[in-house]
Amino acid sequence: MSSNVSSSPAHESVYPSLCFYIDGVFHAAGHRRTRAVFDPGTEAVIGELPLADADDVARAIDAAHRAFGRWKNESPLARSDILRRAAALIRERAADIGRHITMDQGKPLHEAVAEVASSAEHLEWHAEEGRRVYGRVVPARSPDVQQTVLREPVGVCAAFSPWNFPFNQALRKIAAALASGCTLVLKGPEEAPSAIVALARVFHDAGLPPGCLNVLWGVPSEVSTQLIESPKVRKISFTGSVPVGKQLAALAGAHMKRMTMELGGHAPVIVCDDADVGRAAAMLAAYKFRNAGQVCVSPTRFFVQRRVYERFVSAWLDAMATLRVGHGLEPGVTMGPLAHARRVAEMEAFVSDAKAKGADIAAGGTRLFSRGHYFAPTVVLAPAADTRLMCEEPFGPIAALVPFDELDAAIAEANRLPFGLASYAFTASSRNAHRISRNLEAGMVNINHFGMGPAEIPFGGVKESGFGSEGGTETFDGYLVTKFVTQLN
Repeated sequence: MSSNVSSSPAHESVYPSLCFYIDGVFHAAGHRRTRAVFDPGTEAVIGELPLADADDVARAIDAAHRAFGRWKNESPLARSDILRRAAALIRERAADIGRHITMDQGKPLHEAVAEVASSAEHLEWHAEEGRRVYGRVVPARSPDVQQTVLREPVGVCAAFSPWNFPFNQALRKIAAALASGCTLVLKGPEEAPSAIVALARVFHDAGLPPGCLNVLWGVPSEVSTQLIESPKVRKISFTGSVPVGKQLAALAGAHMKRMTMELGGHAPVIVCDDADVGRAAAMLAAYKFRNAGQVCVSPTRFFVQRRVYERFVSAWLDAMATLRVGHGLEPGVTMGPLAHARRVAEMEAFVSDAKAKGADIAAGGTRLFSRGHYFAPTVVLAPAADTRLMCEEPFGPIAALVPFDELDAAIAEANRLPFGLASYAFTASSRNAHRISRNLEAGMVNINHFGMGPAEIPFGGVKESGFGSEGGTETFDGYLVTKFVTQLN
């Protein structure tokens, strides 16, 4: 479970120039403020990101507003063709885009390329489903009256995408908005911007009309306030932390803006004593440390029935032993660095709190290497319920393993927190599976496998993990308004 960060030629790759995309035109930094972009694996500066000023944001909003007048009336077939062309370009460019994501976000190259390549499917699915946004005719009470229910695009959307899956999360928002007939201004993550530039180039080359997609970066509080307060923006889509989501939701609510909020989680796992323990441990360990645990649906709180607890811990540690930590461009690496130095400090704080309250650190618990934001994959055994790890989402490579006796107690503990995004369970009993699926308070329940993510599946949470869905037919609900037309003939 170790690796050195080398200066091998594998790290030497040309990082793309960073720019805005407004009204169909790419804009370099020019006179604007810039922000350094770092490789989290080496801490080297690899790029300079232009930051939008108020005039840039206003131009992007105006461009999206003008374009909406045309795009909403465009044939669904024509919109579908553009999304399909963009999907084909994504597949062609996946290797290069993925390499740049590894450079600015840190995840291993195979994960980054897979993130990009799999995203093409979302465009293709939305290209088809966007052709099936139907209204309906409601039989009237008088033969002289015709009653029609129409579903129309809401208008200009402001989208805010995160750094942990910079390509996939942004693409989901773009696909839903464009397939619905909306236009959008996307504020991408300042930490991992190359994926957003690549998306803009993909849609530009696919023939998307100017103004339908606009991308920029800036001081987050300034840009988000200007976008949300603009009367031309009618829909907000945000993926990120619960605290920031609450702030944006309050601002959007003050202006009666539609919202889709996909916020943080603290995903529980229930492993019953009738489960295939070895299989469950191996699957969960690989899934937990994907993207160094910086995943909103990452399994974090593991409740394991006492009869198989020791066996699960042993199998878990065996699976962890196969992990190799290092720079994402190094061959054989299975876990890269954390995205920021502050994430490493947070991991240390979680571990320190757990140890102070009596928990056993079975593996990891320390930062790695002299440079780069690396933290060892960490397992905490039987932490107290009031530890930070059992109450706050760590968003990093830390797992808590806790024994339980009765299933109802495990379900209650899983539901104790205000989060409700993803959840997991492993059991061979259909009765247990039924109890778990009915009683877990989560937007997504995975039993005996990991089934989230495909384009046709709704992805979203409950409680403080947000509202609305991305993916599935539900994705269109946030981008369409319902209009009732009644006509006396």
